[in-house]
Amino acid sequence: MTTPMQPPPLGPGFVRKLIVEVVEARNLLPKDGQGSSSPYVVADFDGHRKRTSSRYKDLNPVWNEVLEFIVSDPHNMEFEELNIEVNNDKKFGNGSGRKNHFLGRVRLYGTQFSRRGDEGLVYYTLEKRSVFNWVRGEIGLKIYYYDEMMEEEGPPPQPEQEPQQQQAPEHEGPGVVVEEGGAFEVQGPPEHCVPGVPHSPHVVVIEESPPPVVHVPQDQPMPEMAGQPPPVSGIPPPEVRRMQSGRIPGGERVRILKRPNGDYSPKVISKKPTGVDSERVHPYELVEPMQYLFVKIVKARGLAPNESPYVKIRGSSGPLLTSKPAQYRPNEPNDSPEWNQVFALGHKADTASTTLEISVWDYPTEQFLGGVCFDLSDVPVRDPPDSPLAPQWYRLEGGAVEQNSGRVSGDIQLAVWIGTQADEAFPEAWSSDVPDVAYTRSKVYQSPKLWYLRVNIIEAQDLNIPPNLPPLTAPEIRIKVQLGFQSQRTRRGCMNNHSLSIHWNEDLLFVAGEPLEEDPMILLVEDRTTREAAILGHIVIPLTSIEQRIDERHVASKWFSLDGLNGCGPYSGRVHLRLCLEGGYHVLDEAAHVCSDFRATAKQLWKPPIGILELGILGARSLIPMKPRPGGKGSTDAYCVAKYGKKWVRTRTITDSFDPRWNEQYTWQVYDPCTVLTIGVFDNWRMFVDASEDKPDNRIGKVRIRVSTLESNKVYTSSYPLLVLSRCGLKKIGEIELAVRFACPSLLPDTCALYGQPLFPRMHYLRPLGLAQQEALRGAATKMVAQWLSKAEPPLGHEVVRYMLDADSQTWSIRKSKANWCRIVAVLAWAIGLAKWLDDIRRWRKPVTTVLVHILYLVLVWYPDLIVPTGFLYVVLIGIWYYRFRPRIPAGMDTRLSQAETVDPDELDEEFDTMPSSRPPDIVQVRYDRLRMLAARVQTVLGDFAAQGERLQALVSWRDPRATKIFIAMCLTITVTMYVVPPKMVAVALGFYYLRHPMFRDPMPSASLNFFRRLPSLSDRLM
Repeated sequence: MTTPMQPPPLGPGFVRKLIVEVVEARNLLPKDGQGSSSPYVVADFDGHRKRTSSRYKDLNPVWNEVLEFIVSDPHNMEFEELNIEVNNDKKFGNGSGRKNHFLGRVRLYGTQFSRRGDEGLVYYTLEKRSVFNWVRGEIGLKIYYYDEMMEEEGPPPQPEQEPQQQQAPEHEGPGVVVEEGGAFEVQGPPEHCVPGVPHSPHVVVIEESPPPVVHVPQDQPMPEMAGQPPPVSGIPPPEVRRMQSGRIPGGERVRILKRPNGDYSPKVISKKPTGVDSERVHPYELVEPMQYLFVKIVKARGLAPNESPYVKIRGSSGPLLTSKPAQYRPNEPNDSPEWNQVFALGHKADTASTTLEISVWDYPTEQFLGGVCFDLSDVPVRDPPDSPLAPQWYRLEGGAVEQNSGRVSGDIQLAVWIGTQADEAFPEAWSSDVPDVAYTRSKVYQSPKLWYLRVNIIEAQDLNIPPNLPPLTAPEIRIKVQLGFQSQRTRRGCMNNHSLSIHWNEDLLFVAGEPLEEDPMILLVEDRTTREAAILGHIVIPLTSIEQRIDERHVASKWFSLDGLNGCGPYSGRVHLRLCLEGGYHVLDEAAHVCSDFRATAKQLWKPPIGILELGILGARSLIPMKPRPGGKGSTDAYCVAKYGKKWVRTRTITDSFDPRWNEQYTWQVYDPCTVLTIGVFDNWRMFVDASEDKPDNRIGKVRIRVSTLESNKVYTSSYPLLVLSRCGLKKIGEIELAVRFACPSLLPDTCALYGQPLFPRMHYLRPLGLAQQEALRGAATKMVAQWLSKAEPPLGHEVVRYMLDADSQTWSIRKSKANWCRIVAVLAWAIGLAKWLDDIRRWRKPVTTVLVHILYLVLVWYPDLIVPTGFLYVVLIGIWYYRFRPRIPAGMDTRLSQAETVDPDELDEEFDTMPSSRPPDIVQVRYDRLRMLAARVQTVLGDFAAQGERLQALVSWRDPRATKIFIAMCLTITVTMYVVPPKMVAVALGFYYLRHPMFRDPMPSASLNFFRRLPSLSDRLM
């Protein structure tokens, strides 16, 4: 037996390199589905992986490529392992493969490596990775090593440049690049991190107690909603829920909440009789028909001399409405003004007044120019299928002769009819005399079309780098890319000493919105060697010139010339970029768990809709005052916003009403049932302030409805509480009444097939985005949507958009952490209940049940074919049993699940604190110490989990030789016993031993449990 010759030890200043020369392969197996393969080779040594290029459709490929590795520990090189794998590249296949096919591998050890000069071409037979692999062929390799002095790697500046190059992998390893104002994740293997979870509460009982009655005063506005600073201390109003000290009584059993959530749970409501003739078919059947008296004022002729006439309308009920003053053009007669306005007055059939008065007045002088009176019993009723009512001329009449002699003359053209909110004239009709009439009309908005812009920065050449650098200093060149308000910067580039080029090969992602012509992409090359960054050149690239793609196809790279700055000349070098607009992604502007749309940006990838979602916004009840009024009584001017997919809807603002009735109906196309509809209610401030004053609208509450929880073609008419969680606590501001219907065939094959398809488009799985990168891009998308909708008329404010999109859902909160812990406990409640039931069986607390379990166990052991069908039958029976307890209405916000009723005031103050904190240092220190205590408990739990896993590994790792010998001997005994005794007898014996009577049990822990607890862990090695 010969021993391998040991390599001589290295001297100081030397580095050992291992060279793997991949020459060729022969007789490979075809695995691309077309009778061939496109192979490439991957070499793995000492934790580093390198690969060759792919050879297109070649079963006998020739590479002649060299892969170089640095041996980190040359003295132990003979114990290192080199893995060579040959795979088929799926990119060159027919597109059906989802992964690269395995063609074979070779395993070599350090004792098989030769010194340079002694190497030779060796053909190794490809081996299987497992017994299920089918491989064939061989691969020819030349493997050798040599020692080299470190000083020969580069010029003298290398010692200073080397630490910078070693920092780059530190950023690439976790895949996160820290920039100014955020962290973005680059392409690389995803890193799984476990966030801090608060310590579990000592009590695992979820009790159900009816909440106390909440009395809401109607004449006291909310301090925070009225624009005043929220009270931090002091006595809270009576409707605020505070945390109750003390533990919840109960035992060890975990129970799921069954009873309703008190005043904070949704309720089923019945639609009120409308009072309209039942024989008519109302097109908006989800809402209550509301009758309006429509007056269309077109124009007048032959009026008395005037300057700027306007029209006053006084109906049977409601306020006095006035038209806009008519403006005459130069050299135009002032006796024929035109208005072309439609007014909608609330109409009740049982009102005492039965007349409609329409009068014309002169604006500057307030002179009466004539009027017309109508008897409401003669006004026709118009249904939407009918054509619009034609305007007619009516003679203007005057009042007393002594007051209006010679001032009344002419005719007015108008139309009067009775209709509902389904009339096509209703959306643009004037219904009140508020300062900004645009807020009194319902509107539909569309979110902008958003793209992901991928900027791959490859290299730069011919840069004007200052030559007067300090000795042994390498230039620090970075590239900064700006797109609108978004800005990212690359890491430090690596310089190539031979070609004087700087390499990055880094991807940057941005959110771009249409129209693409507005914001161009600006690229700046910065020299940050000194304290003050110097601009070496810049490029302005319009987004319309960038190629769009909808799949993972390759995009050609281009060279762009840099424009000089600060008098550096017109040419300052060039940069190599690969740009593309990604249309295969869905640009997230909502949190993924409440997303309302998962379609890709490119319309070519959209699938046909599967149904229609109809929403009827009936009204609100018992709203509290949101803003003060001079008379001492507050008021509320409420409007509603609903968002689903790219479509936003906004109802009209009902002014000065605590029980507004909207009765508006909207529809959306549904492409995926596993989406969420969001409805929010707000108090309008902007309609009462100047355009220059940015007064945010107050939140009244929000409701989410998941479409998949709705039965097909069923109308749900429910009332949901409007809740707001502020620094003062949980507050109920009112209720909103909604009617929802999902019109979709119940068992349509396309609908059922959606549940088996990926949630996001294909590109999210082929080239996934990191979690930090997703959050940064989502913040940018939310800001772009808010800016787009704020330009509409009437605008949707930034605070409205952020509230609807849950922009602050990722902020830290102890309340949310407790809520997540309770969710975990509720999920594991069935397992705890099953364990308790088994414990009752094995302790013979119910002897009859225990005997029946014995019989059932014998049957299943003797007929094992019945185990799987019995398990599935049990699941079917459970599903049928719980059908009785299915939710009758879509669930709204759950206050108990959110831990909003028992939250501590200090925790709420911390949740609503700004970032960075605006609290005094002593309060911040107390919160930090509390967080450290929670983290210590989490740390202890994680250590216990790790210790259990290490004890399992210690069974065969010989860390405790005696324990390992005992375990191996027991395993050998069990093996011999299982070979000799029939398996059914063993199963019966084990089951009866587990279910034995308590009189045969020892109250002390079992021997196997004691043996496991005595096994060593690695806890004693921690410092």
